[in-house]
Amino acid sequence: MKNKITVERQMQILAENINKFLRRKGKTQTDMARELGIAPTTVSSWLNCVRYPRIDKIQQMADYFGVYRSDLTEDKEREKVFTSSNYPLYPVSVSAGLPIGIDGIMSDDVETITVPDIIMGEYAGNKDIYMLRVNGDFMNNVIPNGSIVVVKVVNLVAIKDGDIVVYSDGNDYAIKRMYRSGDKIIFRPDSDNVEYVDYVTTIDNEDIKIHGKVVKYFADVS
Repeated sequence: MKNKITVERQMQILAENINKFLRRKGKTQTDMARELGIAPTTVSSWLNCVRYPRIDKIQQMADYFGVYRSDLTEDKEREKVFTSSNYPLYPVSVSAGLPIGIDGIMSDDVETITVPDIIMGEYAGNKDIYMLRVNGDFMNNVIPNGSIVVVKVVNLVAIKDGDIVVYSDGNDYAIKRMYRSGDKIIFRPDSDNVEYVDYVTTIDNEDIKIHGKVVKYFADVS
């Protein structure tokens, strides 16, 4: 008779297996969401162990990876030791909208957040990672208000059009999608509110700084 496992453990197993098969397929969770017609926020909730998919969605993913459904839902590599890593969490809210003033965002007054490595996936233990809480709904198509975003420090050349970035204009910080067009830099909301507009500046604006690329988020389920 098999030992019963908790719902939390079932979600961990599923998240670990999805990440494993994504790596094998050379795809990202965004790729899978787009190709299967599933909302990116839904896929993120599965990989962040917030929600568990319906059986039809599990079968859809199994077909996508070319595996059995049980390959996603069961720990076939036997019980493992699940490790966690610590990351800096800055005790401020960064605006998912118009830039808002944040004093000392990179100060020494930081908290520490511990996240299981299976949730962080390829970013587990990465020293170039920090986290912030989102305030606002300018990005609510992909990042709900109140979420904690995982930000990776990267070179500007590594940022592609459409990537979500944390940027500042002087002492004002915000999160938006970034695009380049000639000598213009465009910071674009991704919201269900059509009234929100782009923030456009130029490459010679010395006050503009890119502080990292958003690679994951954790929805606030409190």
